[in-house]
Amino acid sequence: MTEPQSTLWIRRFQPRPTAPVRLVCLPHAGGSATFFAGLPAMLSPEVEVLAVQYPGRQDRRGEPFVESLDQLTRGVVDELLPLTDRPLALFGHSLGAMLAFEVARSLMAVGHAPAALFVSGRRAPSRQRPEYDHALDDDGLLREIRTLSGTDNRVFADEEILRMVLPAIRADFRIVENYRYAPGPPLDCPLTVFTGVDDPKVSADEAEAWRGHTTDSFDLVTLTGGHFFLTAHQERLAEVITKGLTPFLARR
Repeated sequence: MTEPQSTLWIRRFQPRPTAPVRLVCLPHAGGSATFFAGLPAMLSPEVEVLAVQYPGRQDRRGEPFVESLDQLTRGVVDELLPLTDRPLALFGHSLGAMLAFEVARSLMAVGHAPAALFVSGRRAPSRQRPEYDHALDDDGLLREIRTLSGTDNRVFADEEILRMVLPAIRADFRIVENYRYAPGPPLDCPLTVFTGVDDPKVSADEAEAWRGHTTDSFDLVTLTGGHFFLTAHQERLAEVITKGLTPFLARR
């Protein structure tokens, strides 16, 4: 069978056509697939990374932004269903964490439960609080973004570029802030949650609340840093993900 190549939605920065498991990576608000370009080199060569590219950014900048998490979920699920010939794991940060959770629920509902779910930088779906950042003016939105990046400016180092992507960030914030969790059956896959001790968007209790969203194993990994703590802990992230996927690597 011919191995699928990159599509509008999916990027393969290091294709591994014989890998026994695929890891689907979902970016944060305003983020793009290239955020995960370096991850494949840190993981086991038996894991193929598929990075999702949302509409309205980079080579998809001519497309309209997605207006809801439901719409984004449907788009991703449609892309992933043909790839369920082997185990699929999901990893998402912030907006990507919410999306990964909803994609996991949709896949489970049609008999393709993910091999594992890894989320970071987001409180449990059942723990909601009011947010209105998408309604801020550009300067206010920039201040909020700087607050999220904390003392680590690697994610948002260039203000000129940052202003260029503000429309995508605002659109994604709107998706996040309009999301409403619909109660349903818990997942039946292992769930690992990463959280930063100084993340203003996620308290320790809100991170722990993810435990109630799966009937399988649960692990909470707490690391130093704010909302983008993963930029300083990429090796640890890769280590935990590889360990979580080990049972599927051993099936060859």
